[in-house]
Amino acid sequence: MKISTKGRYALRLMLDIAQHNTGDPVSIRDISKRQEISVKYLEQIVSALVHAGYLRSIRGPLGGYLLAKKTSEYRVGDILRVTEGSLAPVECLQSEENTCPRRNFCATLRLWTELDEAVRGVIDKYTLQDLVEWGEERMFDYII
Repeated sequence: MKISTKGRYALRLMLDIAQHNTGDPVSIRDISKRQEISVKYLEQIVSALVHAGYLRSIRGPLGGYLLAKKTSEYRVGDILRVTEGSLAPVECLQSEENTCPRRNFCATLRLWTELDEAVRGVIDKYTLQDLVEWGEERMFDYII
């Protein structure tokens, strides 16, 4: 499994908004400058995140984006799924029920299931709040 640029940028965008949360909307231009990601590409990602209900859009000259929930309520896996779709390693594990006709005698299903559970175990374990805290730790992680 490989997370696309869109998925990585979605996490960076959400993290940037969380880190610059003063109660005022965060402009996409400011995010673009800080993250060194084009405004056009961020607009595509923002659109998906607004549609998913993860961000609120504020229009106008002082407009921008706000998180729709607390940072602790966003699981990293959910943010990635907005841009990546299913993160299952094989097609037969993409939905809740495995309807593959080979599922009862597939020798590799156990491998794919364990891989899927391991990935979900990591990405669904951590929240946007965890990323904010890790970023704060790194700010003070220097040697004199």
